[in-house]
Amino acid sequence: MQRIFVTGISTDVGKTIAAAIITEALEADYWKPVQAGDLDRSDSHKIRELISNPRTVVHGNSYALQTPMSPHAAAHLDGITIDINTIVAPDTDNHLIIEGAGGLLVPLNDTDTVLDIIRPNYKVVVVSRHYLGSINHSLLTINWLQLKGFEVSVLFSGDEHPTTESIILKKTGVPMIGRIQEETSFDKAVVKKYAEQLKPALQLL
Repeated sequence: MQRIFVTGISTDVGKTIAAAIITEALEADYWKPVQAGDLDRSDSHKIRELISNPRTVVHGNSYALQTPMSPHAAAHLDGITIDINTIVAPDTDNHLIIEGAGGLLVPLNDTDTVLDIIRPNYKVVVVSRHYLGSINHSLLTINWLQLKGFEVSVLFSGDEHPTTESIILKKTGVPMIGRIQEETSFDKAVVKKYAEQLKPALQLL
């Protein structure tokens, strides 16, 4: 069974929508190890609202923090320290989609970042969205993962920018899963549409 970690080149690039689509496409389970802020409308809640298939199980967070900020700072405000040894993937016989918090090097404590909770057997999907500086952020993220030996794929989010995307793919050599276009809104029907489009590529991971 696949273990796929979804990370982004920055915040607000579309990780949760991407995770929902991948989860729906593979009828996988979903797990967000660290949630910081908006606990009544968390990413796990959003996944439940966007999934149509009856098989997916949304597993609880290892850490659910009160403040929408970097996890290490949110944990400090909550009076705790995140211990990555307690972040253990749920036991499931299904595929598992794991969503990171923010970007790859977001700190979880004084020594560990999101990168440190990506296990060697995980495959990684990087969500890249075009903005000024996104090429640099994409290359840094993908190169870090490649240096650590991970199998990496990229999923583009938003309007197409051929020159940006071609240079990212050329310089990294990673496969492109596809694109999530700009949409007025994302609901179950839209997520299911993308899930069907991207399923063949996701099954090859």
